[in-house]
Formats: sequence, C-alpha cells, structure tokens
Amino acid sequence: QVQLVESGGGLVQAGGSLRLSCAASGSIFSANIMGWYRQAPGKQRELVAVISSGGSTNYADSVKGRFSISRDNAKNTVSLQMNSLKPEDTAVYYCRYGDRSSYWGQGTQVTVSS
Repeated sequence: QVQLVESGGGLVQAGGSLRLSCAASGSIFSANIMGWYRQAPGKQRELVAVISSGGSTNYADSVKGRFSISRDNAKNTVSLQMNSLKPEDTAVYYCRYGDRSSYWGQGTQVTVSS
C-alpha cells in the first residue's frame, strides 16, 4: 500500500502561481511514476503532468510552458509549479503514484478567478 498526502491548493487570481506538493509513503518501489491529474466539474479526470523516477516528464498540451513538475526521489515527493494560471485550470488536482499498482491522493482544490 502507498499513501499520498497532497498540499498547496487554494484560490488565486488569473496570472498567478501556485505550487502543489505530494508526499508518498508506504511500499515505494524505486521504479515508479508520480504525477498530477485534475478533474473539473462535469468533466473527466485528465493528465496534467507526470514524471518517472528517472526524470522523464510528460505534460498535457494545455499546461506546457506554464507548469513544471519535479520530484525528490530521496523524499518520495512530487511537486507541480503552476504559473500563469488561467480560470480553465480550476479543478480538483489529484496526485497519483504508479508502479505495478496505482494509488491516488484525496485531491486538492485549485480555483483560479478571472
């Protein structure tokens, strides 16, 4: 089992920045993928950004150039720096950990006002 604890959501004006963090604990495998997904009201959950334990990254087209994902393998943490936020970034953001199984955090609300 893996437990994920997220932090850093909140309310920000358009053009502002937020940083999300997620700490994983439990049965962590050295080879894994961690990342962030989001779900807006009435929409499906979608990938925002993921990063492998080796450092490879993948971003949704909608956030490229604005968001940056990073991780600390020693601490089993992943962070998402979100800049130039837009109202359409408003959603619940979920941290995900994956190796042979997949685990989700409880979600943190990000609200961007226009």
